[in-house]
Amino acid sequence: MSPRRSTEGGRIDRGRTIRFSFDGKSYHGHPGDTLASALMANGMRLFGRSFKYHRPRGLLAAGVDEPNALVTVLKGTVREPNIAATQIEIHEGLTVESQNRFPSLDVDAGAVNQLAGGLLSAGFYYKTFMGPVVGPLRGTRFWMACEHFIRRAAGLGRAGRDADPDRYERMNAFCDVLVTGAGPAGLMAAKVAAEAGKRVILADLEPVPGGSAKWSGDTIDGLPAAAWAQRTIEALGAMDTVRLLPRTTVWGYYDGNTLAALERVTDHKPAPDKGEPRHRHWTIRAGAVVLATGAFERPLVFPGNDRPGVMLADAAVRLLREYGVVAGSRVALFANNDDAYRAAAALAEAGATIATIVDMRDTVSSAARALAERAGAEILAGHAVSGTKGGKALREIAVQRLREGEITGQPRRIAVDCLLMSGGWSPAIHLASQAGTAPRWDEALQAFLPPAPTQNWIGAGAFAGHFATAAALADGLAAGAKVAGGKPPRKSALPRVETLELDIAPAPVFAIRPSGKAGKAFVDFQHDVTAEDVRQAHREGFVSVEHLKRYTTLGMATDQGKTSNVPGLAIMAEARGITVPEVGTTRFRPPFTPVSLGALAAERYGELRPDRLTPMHDWHVESGATMYAAGLWYRPMVYGGRGETVEQAYVREAAATRAGVGIVDVSTLGKIMVQGPDAADFLDRVYTNKFSTLPVMKARYGLMLREDGLAYDDGTTWRLSQTDFLMTTTTANAGKVMQQLEYYLDIVWPDLKVALTSVSDEWAGAAIAGPHSRDVLAACVAGTAVDNDTLPFMGIVRGEIDGVPVMICRLSFSGERAYEVYCGAGHGLHVWEALMEAGKPFAIVPYGLEALGTLRIEKGHVTGAEIDGRTTGRDLYLDWMLSKKKPFAGSMMMDREGLCDDDRIRLVGIVALDDRPLGGGAHIVEHNDPAEIRDSIGHVTAGCYSPALGKYIALALVKGGKTRHGTRAFVSDPLRKRFGPVEIVSHHFYDPEGSRMHG
Repeated sequence: MSPRRSTEGGRIDRGRTIRFSFDGKSYHGHPGDTLASALMANGMRLFGRSFKYHRPRGLLAAGVDEPNALVTVLKGTVREPNIAATQIEIHEGLTVESQNRFPSLDVDAGAVNQLAGGLLSAGFYYKTFMGPVVGPLRGTRFWMACEHFIRRAAGLGRAGRDADPDRYERMNAFCDVLVTGAGPAGLMAAKVAAEAGKRVILADLEPVPGGSAKWSGDTIDGLPAAAWAQRTIEALGAMDTVRLLPRTTVWGYYDGNTLAALERVTDHKPAPDKGEPRHRHWTIRAGAVVLATGAFERPLVFPGNDRPGVMLADAAVRLLREYGVVAGSRVALFANNDDAYRAAAALAEAGATIATIVDMRDTVSSAARALAERAGAEILAGHAVSGTKGGKALREIAVQRLREGEITGQPRRIAVDCLLMSGGWSPAIHLASQAGTAPRWDEALQAFLPPAPTQNWIGAGAFAGHFATAAALADGLAAGAKVAGGKPPRKSALPRVETLELDIAPAPVFAIRPSGKAGKAFVDFQHDVTAEDVRQAHREGFVSVEHLKRYTTLGMATDQGKTSNVPGLAIMAEARGITVPEVGTTRFRPPFTPVSLGALAAERYGELRPDRLTPMHDWHVESGATMYAAGLWYRPMVYGGRGETVEQAYVREAAATRAGVGIVDVSTLGKIMVQGPDAADFLDRVYTNKFSTLPVMKARYGLMLREDGLAYDDGTTWRLSQTDFLMTTTTANAGKVMQQLEYYLDIVWPDLKVALTSVSDEWAGAAIAGPHSRDVLAACVAGTAVDNDTLPFMGIVRGEIDGVPVMICRLSFSGERAYEVYCGAGHGLHVWEALMEAGKPFAIVPYGLEALGTLRIEKGHVTGAEIDGRTTGRDLYLDWMLSKKKPFAGSMMMDREGLCDDDRIRLVGIVALDDRPLGGGAHIVEHNDPAEIRDSIGHVTAGCYSPALGKYIALALVKGGKTRHGTRAFVSDPLRKRFGPVEIVSHHFYDPEGSRMHG
């Protein structure tokens, strides 16, 4: 017989029918169904094929812990694989296909893998493909020969290639109390906290609150438990201080009581309403957190425990209570605790025949026996299921006597179409583990309980190991009062509960060791990890839980070991002859359940990022500039003429600047005002060189180090008064430098009286360089002279250009006489055009970043290509800036032995001897053998064609630095198919004396 829909019961709307498609075939269900429940109601048992062996698999669980029934949801040409069928709410037009099978779910060619079981055991990929190959592929490794086929077979579902058309949102929320889980404990905690006036967020991953179906037979304050839950939710929903988030999984717990959650907004709809996202990602900052996340039922490990029709007892109860689906007609139970007996009674009331209850314990409680009697079932105490039979559906189980974990006696065969198993419960402590330390083992419950809190959270209900309804409500009441800051509640405040008291503490047996070869017993259903795999890991020395996990892949699938963790550890403990807590457990990491990448990115993708444009942007575009993104800004690359290549354009611009005058937009430089009585002292501590001695209206070049002594950023800082400085930074590092300076003032030197203000967007800037740069300024600047005496190198003056106040500093990045002209951003275009007009008699040219880079490479100036997080001031021959008279950030670490090694890579110049370009990232090698690339002695950081030298040149970082000047080497760039001879020279290619910029 197949599963079927009961005539009544469940939360589904039987008055409406929904059509959906699975593997191209049409099925029907009702509103409220999941894909799993609807397919089960249609008689389906086979949901998927297992990862390694392609064994037929049915439902194991009914929630987020489902490892078998993973499917691919199709929306047009868009595919989303590996979604648990238990988490998909059906809607009209839903289209789904099974996965990990070919050509079909019923007939899967991959099932041949079951014949190679021994070859695919634990660690097979480490062993099988390491040997040499004979025959035509002689000399290669077997892995290399097989890699293509293995990679095609790896994985589960197949991802699509089309762009995701859905929209995603991000939300930030703040609350006094976040309650995760809307079972009895969570609802009670939220109610108490809200009634105390706290702002409460209640998040639950299910569409309908209420928690586990196993307590649905209880009454609370005279109401059925489900009705009490609904009444409580309605009361909370009517309160202004409460936000209810159904279909929301809290998946990560981070420092500062910050939690991440995913709300599935429209997955249950045929199409989103106008403006609705598919998913909404929540970042929640909570004053306190109540963790009421419940528990997961564990499977038992025995031969054939993965056959379709074998499932967790709680899954069968949920299917019945929530969806009105009876999991089988003739049902057996296999358990080591009383709780599973509820399932027997529930299914018997729905019309199923309970063939037997197999209990591993020798003694069964009177309450459990009463439930068995209600179900009309015999109890086989002290027995175990030792095997199953059936192909794509269960037909028969074998039951034998169990003595001290070993199977004895002759098997008794019982015809059944469904076997429910229960190995006890594991509290869902994942969030607490993420936020705290190692979990604690509870011997009575044979489960890990949450660790002691290291953040402001409190646990309640099954999460804390309190599974009974009354205990869960008491937990919730106490937790709500605690997070509300109130007095401990009186017992009279507790709801009145009527329930059947059961002993759910399981016997400490999870894996049955059969005699002989009885078939595979699975621990991790999704990754096909068997009990024998765990024992093999022990035999081969992989006994640490971390090694066990990686060697066998136990708990590494999308379900993250929710059902397999404790049974796997118990098998290893038995193999080692120690206890489970001595074996230990791996720590849980976020996410608790899979999270869509779209939700993590939300609005932050594609062209939705803000474009930062300088005030002169439109002028650049209209003047033929090719714009490209530089950090967060758009800047001109070149102003190309008709038919010009990029190289021809930047060579023309750079040559014209050296010969006459050029102008470049430098508005994007980071600009930070450093003000206050301690500003000079602060800069002395931040920079490697001294700024307290800098005269007013003068500028100085400065270098910053990281705390570890490596170079961080460079730039000029201008002293505008005794207490006012304008710091400039590189475009890319503006935000990082600002953050670092704020960190120093807030944390390291909070006593300094200094104010920081980012003014990067407040100033527009233009740099004028070349022999005629002074002539251009003299023609348009009013209110000040710009001659050599008034405006010497690194001097600053104030004046006006066409009525606009400007500040001019004489400094050079190009090696030519040069000036930076700053004005208010609103006047940037006006001043730029005035400078261009004044430069017409001198044939002024605008130049872009490519020419700017060419000029700086010729001069040997460093930028982010050289200050790459691995170089020191000495590596860049800026050791003259490392003050010996004062401490500064990084000074304590910059003299470490490894940072002073003479063999470190240091800045040099490279000249191509074969007249071909030198690309950034290319390696420098000493051997003339392009076929066999040997040890690299360094790499190119930035290259160009130099119009001043008439050669291709580059800056590079090479071992030994200047000791290699005048020597030959080779550039090796296999990706660009570039190999050729180079000469290593000084990085000061052009005017090393500086006569041009000082003249």
